[in-house]
Amino acid sequence: MVTPTTYKDAGVDIDEGDGLVDDIGDMVKKTQRPELLGGLGGYAGLFGLDLKKFPEPVLVSSTDGVGTKLKLAFEMNVFNTVGVDLVAMCVNDLVCCGAEPLFFLDYYATGKLERAQARDVIKGIAGALANIRCTLIGGETAEMPGMYAKGEFDLAGFSVGAVNKPDIIDGSKVAEGDAVIGLASSGVHSNGYSLVRKIIEKNNINIKTFKEGLDKPIGEVLLVPTQIYVNPVLELIKKVKVKALAHITGGGIVENLPRVLPNALAARIEKNKIETPAIFKVLKHLGAVPEDEMWRVFNMGVGFVVIASSQDAQNVIDICKAQGYKASLMGNIVKRSTTGVELV
Repeated sequence: MVTPTTYKDAGVDIDEGDGLVDDIGDMVKKTQRPELLGGLGGYAGLFGLDLKKFPEPVLVSSTDGVGTKLKLAFEMNVFNTVGVDLVAMCVNDLVCCGAEPLFFLDYYATGKLERAQARDVIKGIAGALANIRCTLIGGETAEMPGMYAKGEFDLAGFSVGAVNKPDIIDGSKVAEGDAVIGLASSGVHSNGYSLVRKIIEKNNINIKTFKEGLDKPIGEVLLVPTQIYVNPVLELIKKVKVKALAHITGGGIVENLPRVLPNALAARIEKNKIETPAIFKVLKHLGAVPEDEMWRVFNMGVGFVVIASSQDAQNVIDICKAQGYKASLMGNIVKRSTTGVELV
């Protein structure tokens, strides 16, 4: 007689997946906007766009992941922060053109679903979305035995926002003399972690205990989630004529800022006006990383950039401060000579 074989025998536990859906129900409800039609469990998420708010709607989309920062999360056994990272990497991009994030979907893939682990990830996602009034409209939890190492998973996020066509911010109005204002990062954010991990490996560092030059173990510092800039930026757009916005991700200020500048202009950045967190100094020292390489890989303390007229600079800084975000004038727009960013 042949022994019966079940899906669970093959490594997929349907009951565990159903239990996870039950676990996250209340979390998801806290993210729901009034435009949501229906709830979890359908084949697709339905969202009724408010045409009174967006009479000339342009839909804006973004997708991203957390990258190899996940490897450190596995080593630290901490999973609630990477959900925040996932949201941040998508919605910070959306807001760069003036769009308001409306809804978000996540993709969580693992070899064997560990319900508590997945719940922590989604708790981070839902909490981040609730803070910016963005609906977690759906997602996918994929259990794929043999595809991932035990206890590991991968994440992807997808977000959609909207902006009125006349209100799109595209950098075309940036002019010589405009102010470049940097919003402080919370740390390394979610880029450059392949280099970070290489430095850790070369120095044989125990990330749970190493604290040299830091106020807590390096593993905890490196898992601080990416700052989400949606709320202060949307507030700025209401009150100030913002000319360009840039999310500082992989490539740092050097590669990200030129993306929103006219070809004839460059940003002159004064490095001494940027407060660089200790973690970057520690990584530079441990890895003997060249100065130019640090600025090409990491955000170096600036997670988001606002460009406005010089007359509006202090207003931008004050509005950000009122929203709980540290911002400072770090440069100005000049005629381009060779590169799009001049670091001085």
